[in-house]
Amino acid sequence: MISLEANQLDQIKRIGESAYPNECCGVLVGSVHDGNKHVSEVIEAENQRDDSAANRYLIAPDFILNLERRLAGTGNEILGFFHSHPDVPAKPSVYDRDHAWPWYCYLIASVRKGEAKEVQAWQLKDDRSDFDPHEWQLREPDIS
Repeated sequence: MISLEANQLDQIKRIGESAYPNECCGVLVGSVHDGNKHVSEVIEAENQRDDSAANRYLIAPDFILNLERRLAGTGNEILGFFHSHPDVPAKPSVYDRDHAWPWYCYLIASVRKGEAKEVQAWQLKDDRSDFDPHEWQLREPDIS
């Protein structure tokens, strides 16, 4: 299970709409409690694909490395990734499967004609053969 706040889901949708007709991408950061992933931060990343950005995304390895360094010792970690699918369903493609890692959550937002529609969460099977739907929910905002 992964949980995020409504404003974080809205942020992902806005990022997808602003990238349209290309794919957007980013990172889901937070912590794990009792096996549940709790998103505390949604971080937009630049799609580094310049050859097929309309149907592929790439987050630069140094972006991930710098983020992991920033998170070291904070109690937070990378929980997963998000990206958009322009004008197609929020289901993983073969390309997505071939480039995903098990354990992480992959949120996909379908952006149709510039408007974010459905969002689905997925997790790659340990044998990398396919994705399973990943349970997700909206939660009340954290008040600190």
